[in-house]
Amino acid sequence: MCIGEHFGNADAVPQPPERCLSRQAGIVRCCLSKKEELEFMKKVNWFVVLAGAAVGLAAVLLTFLGNPANMGFCIACFLRDIAGACGLHSAAPVQYVRPEIIGLVLGAFAMSVAAKEFRAKAGSSPAVRFVLGALVMIGALVFLGCPLRMVLRLAGGDLNALTALLGFTAGIFIGTRFLNKGFSLRRAYDACAAEGTVLTAVLTGLGVLFMLAPALFKMSEKGPGSMHAPVLASFGIALIVGALAQKSRLCMAGGIRDGILFQDFKLLYGFIAIFAVTLAGNLILGSFKLGFHSQPVAHSAHLWNFLGMVIVGWGSVLLGGCPLRQLILAGSGNGDSAVTVFGMMAGAAIAHNFGLAGSADSVNEAGQYVVGGIQTNGQMAVLIALAALLVISLVHLPKKEH
Repeated sequence: MCIGEHFGNADAVPQPPERCLSRQAGIVRCCLSKKEELEFMKKVNWFVVLAGAAVGLAAVLLTFLGNPANMGFCIACFLRDIAGACGLHSAAPVQYVRPEIIGLVLGAFAMSVAAKEFRAKAGSSPAVRFVLGALVMIGALVFLGCPLRMVLRLAGGDLNALTALLGFTAGIFIGTRFLNKGFSLRRAYDACAAEGTVLTAVLTGLGVLFMLAPALFKMSEKGPGSMHAPVLASFGIALIVGALAQKSRLCMAGGIRDGILFQDFKLLYGFIAIFAVTLAGNLILGSFKLGFHSQPVAHSAHLWNFLGMVIVGWGSVLLGGCPLRQLILAGSGNGDSAVTVFGMMAGAAIAHNFGLAGSADSVNEAGQYVVGGIQTNGQMAVLIALAALLVISLVHLPKKEH
């Protein structure tokens, strides 16, 4: 059996006993003996499933404790809320310092240190990664959710997420075509430990400041930002999820990418487990609602849901991992992923300051149903983002030898 991983973000998949045969198309191809293959499959499959089940349970619990419906976890939404709380945008309904983000990164950091997997590295086209992070965030906010929330929305009965899943898969397929042609953001280099702990330190400081002086931050009085589980519960649950995500290498983009490139779907087992556990939880709690319309924090602009998630899928492949994976990698010492996360926060600010994000279906004060969707600004931004991804993909192909 041969497996693959994205060169420059080699931590994006589990590390088996390996014999690397080539680094073609920015992919490390490693072949295992039959015995190693059986051991690797047995070890990874069940742990990924266990981690996915834990994430699903955590998402249900966080929603039950106060997070918005179908939003127990959402990397894009939660980074957007933090950006708003820090004054980077003025969208009042989405401003809150989300402890889940802090917990995810600190959990990944603790697990990587405990498992002796922490490795500080950086230097793999950081400026391009910043831009890609911003583009991925804009695409996610057009849909109103990251790949993780897409799964949670499906498990809650939101059929709009099916359109998004098709777009996400299409974007990953496009990205893999460029990987096969040799796309690469170049290798990362070993760095000092301080370089690998930048995001961890920043988020830790943010969390301490939030606990000691919450009045410094902007807080939503209504809307999704005003809906949240208790701080300590959010942080503790996310801490566990971050540790499990680090150890299992959960990544939906990586799972679909590896399935397309190598017919290896192991990473997807975790997201199937997330879906199954969250679906069961929603059915038990009576929060499952099947349909397209009147879904929580969602809209039914199908074309733009599709295209928004094409951006997320395509950009995630170029980056070497989805938004959740970028957080986990940053916590594990990857400075380039930290830059990507900062880019996503900048993208959130741009999306809300310039009216690019999708607006959810809602009921106004008069009791009238208001259909959400994407404004013209957002539609133009989607087309520009797709063009930008194409340019980035093309200029990072190998130069032809003359």
